[in-house]
Amino acid sequence: MEPNMTSLIMIFGATGDLAKRKLFPSLYRLFERGKLSEQFAVIGVARRQLSNDGFQQSVKESVAAALGEKGNLDQFASHFYYQSHDVSDSDSYISLKKLADEIDEHYHLNGNRIFYLAMAPEFFGTIALHLKADGLTDVTGYKRLVIEKPFGHDLESAKELNKQIRTAFSEEEIYRIDHYLGKEMVRNIEVIRFANAIFEPLWNNRYISNIQITSSETLGVEERGRYYDSSGALRDMLQNHMLQIVALLAMEPPISLTTDEIRSEKVRVFRSLRTIESHEISDYFVRGQYGEGIINGEQVPKYRDEPMVDTESNTETFVAGKVMIDNFRWAGVPFYIRTGKRMETKSTKVVIQFKDIPMNLYYQPEKMLNPNLLVIHIQPEEGLTLHLNAKQAGGHLNAQEVKLSFSNSGTYTMNTPEGYEKLLFDCMRGDATNFTHWDEVAYSWAFVDKISQVWARTKADFPNYPSGSMGPEAADRLLEKDGYHWWPITDLEVENCR
Repeated sequence: MEPNMTSLIMIFGATGDLAKRKLFPSLYRLFERGKLSEQFAVIGVARRQLSNDGFQQSVKESVAAALGEKGNLDQFASHFYYQSHDVSDSDSYISLKKLADEIDEHYHLNGNRIFYLAMAPEFFGTIALHLKADGLTDVTGYKRLVIEKPFGHDLESAKELNKQIRTAFSEEEIYRIDHYLGKEMVRNIEVIRFANAIFEPLWNNRYISNIQITSSETLGVEERGRYYDSSGALRDMLQNHMLQIVALLAMEPPISLTTDEIRSEKVRVFRSLRTIESHEISDYFVRGQYGEGIINGEQVPKYRDEPMVDTESNTETFVAGKVMIDNFRWAGVPFYIRTGKRMETKSTKVVIQFKDIPMNLYYQPEKMLNPNLLVIHIQPEEGLTLHLNAKQAGGHLNAQEVKLSFSNSGTYTMNTPEGYEKLLFDCMRGDATNFTHWDEVAYSWAFVDKISQVWARTKADFPNYPSGSMGPEAADRLLEKDGYHWWPITDLEVENCR
């Protein structure tokens, strides 16, 4: 057991969807793997009236639904307690402090506390201020605040939220979760780059022509219509997940693998993002909104017909863009990003396209030689594929594409931790490397705000792509004018190698 792994975790929003689907199963996996000692406890905090027994039953049902029936669920759930709570009422916090102090003494938790805000973001600042004012942060051990996205709605609201939570927690105590940073193959980007001499010397504008990052979903907005209609794909996906992947792909090698050094290099990338002026937005970014279509053989409605969505909504459900990084390593290399809902397939992939060789000795009139590609498969499959050219068996010197693949299926699947599991463990260890620093949040909002402000002022011609497609035609033209094309996601599946 690592030092300081004993902790009291308070989950605000403990009866919500996130806690049930992700947090309880992830905590159980840590418990099952021996990453949690018997010296841990969880207080579930929510508005609903619920007994400890009722809460523990809910925890067991959540774990069983996610992972199947387990023999030690009663033992695990016995560490969970519940308090009904009003986030704006000091009396509720005083009662919570009393319960927390009792549990801390019972489990010998040394005053270590994690406050996890798994609820609507408009309550983040209120809770942080009350935690400080009502004494819950007055502890002898560590105190850490875990916050889900979105961190603000734009740069100004993010600044205000940061000001509120910094009254109770220092920057080093704030863990802003981006669950993409917990995904196994996102974390693998650094290792692929910095542990392989065949890649890092080529990782620059002399050898790479473009990089494509795609995160597509087949789902629509489902029950998130009210939130999504005020957010959209730009804020929901690009401002955080997609730009974080860009930073990992583009950062310079850190001098060490410490939190500060890695964050410092990522911030340098955000500082190098080319500023796009208002009149240039349409040259760099495309927005879309899904219409009716066929998904998995079933007819699905257009976005404007979804529950709790404005029938004249101007909100984008798809974004494609060209991000330029104006530094010595990446000058001239476009990073193409696309993300959207109700698309052809569920997939998150990174495609690094290397430049063509200077002279194609193996040109065939009916077929051009393929460029070399390095494909990082993030989800749903996890793996790595290197696309090379080699002699076609039995023929003359005709070249054909060959694929060298590694997959996390088979042997590795059972040992691949879920993103939230890894991030919760990192928080308990005090490792903030894979959480976003305020500087990263601020720079990414500054980049995105210019786009969202222009889009808010102009009415789009929506819907402009059918459900079940890969987005609007304008996204294809975005690359075509640079002489490139989107690599078909369905043609880039990782092979199940062991």
